[in-house]
Amino acid sequence: IAATPALLAQGVRPGMRAASVALLAPDAQVQVRDPGREHLALQAAALALLQYTPQLALGEFNTLLLDIGASLRLFGGIRALRRRVALSMQQLGLCASISCAPTARAAWLLAQSAKNGHKPQVRPSRGEWRHCLKLKRLAQRLNPLPVALLPTLKSYLPWLDGIGCEDLAALRRLPRAGLQRRCGKVVLEMLDAAYGEAPELYEWITAPLQFRARYEFFSRIEHVEAMTHAATSMLTQMHGWLCAHHGMLNRIVLLLEYERGRAAIEPTRIEIMLAEPTWHTAHLLMLLKERLRQVSLSAPVMAIILEAGEILPMTLPSDSLFPEPGGTAADYQRLLELLSARLGADNVQQPQAKADHRPEVANQWVPLNPASAHGKASRFNPPAHLPRPCWLLDKPLALLIRDQRPFYGSPLKLVSPAERIESGWWSGELVQRDYFVAQGQDHVYYWIFRERLSVEPRWYLHGLFG
Repeated sequence: IAATPALLAQGVRPGMRAASVALLAPDAQVQVRDPGREHLALQAAALALLQYTPQLALGEFNTLLLDIGASLRLFGGIRALRRRVALSMQQLGLCASISCAPTARAAWLLAQSAKNGHKPQVRPSRGEWRHCLKLKRLAQRLNPLPVALLPTLKSYLPWLDGIGCEDLAALRRLPRAGLQRRCGKVVLEMLDAAYGEAPELYEWITAPLQFRARYEFFSRIEHVEAMTHAATSMLTQMHGWLCAHHGMLNRIVLLLEYERGRAAIEPTRIEIMLAEPTWHTAHLLMLLKERLRQVSLSAPVMAIILEAGEILPMTLPSDSLFPEPGGTAADYQRLLELLSARLGADNVQQPQAKADHRPEVANQWVPLNPASAHGKASRFNPPAHLPRPCWLLDKPLALLIRDQRPFYGSPLKLVSPAERIESGWWSGELVQRDYFVAQGQDHVYYWIFRERLSVEPRWYLHGLFG
């Protein structure tokens, strides 16, 4: 069916028997086909390619046909789109022969000719002999292709060779009625569809409602670094699946499967929660790499499974005329998620308001938890109409009293009514204070309070305004 470039250079061709291959290349390793794994690989490629167009169909001989007419402008032209498709296939670990043509059948024939090593005698410039972007040049590209590319003519190749019919141009010059009686109607239908003389109808592939990808290794994996390629392959599939559903994710789960049997071990579960839903696989791949580096394997890994959480509707970012210099809010959340995955969730903390009126305990530092970062039930918002300073001192600073007025560099003038705070009686740390906004002679504003239970008035500085 296929051969490596090194074997092709030694004269090996697809279709040879194993004995003939052994004569030409004694060191060649012949692998037996596995139709089940081929089908799974084709499904993985189909999911990955859904990120480029929703109009994706399955062709003959493990071929995927994409209608990219509406996607060219989005991805920057045919050459840029072809490079991205080739990169996606490379991330899946697949070798793909890619070609473009105005008709699906013509693109399939060009891809088949490239896979079989056929090249025309006169090649177009820039190596674009696999591609044909205009319908008026389609016949020029298809005519030199050999008739052996049509699967329905496999049993008629000796007869065609005997009458000197070697390429598609000679095949089209034969009488249609006679060719139909000899080879069947399917040959004429394939030719007409390839040359754009007949319509083509395909059934588009639909993405499943749930995503679950499994990657089975050829050998036992004992280091997590070897799982990077498998994670990249499955995330590429998930990207296409998300684009097909126009959705985003806020949670993914990675399962590490060990050897089964009597000594079976429970799979290791790695769950990644995101503060902001996303469909970008680059960020998810970085998080997976950081989490995999922290995992200690208890046994060799045989396979890994990637599962997607609940899918959310996709919200596209709006392009502003003047972008923020520090990045968007989503960029900030991705940075926090990366730090949390690299340093540990307990080592990356965020401030959280606490339902307490005492300023020194109204804020607490909690570990960064993307699952509850936007939870309204666990957050407390203090009253917005009360003045609060930008900087709060660790401990209130006792102020001097001059001329019966608090003094901090200069006499302070009270510019706000009192705000009384009485709290903490349940914990034995009762505070009874009257807070004021004060202004110094340098026009700086301070947040000061006076203790209510003291015999003599005692003033303290607790915060500074911006």
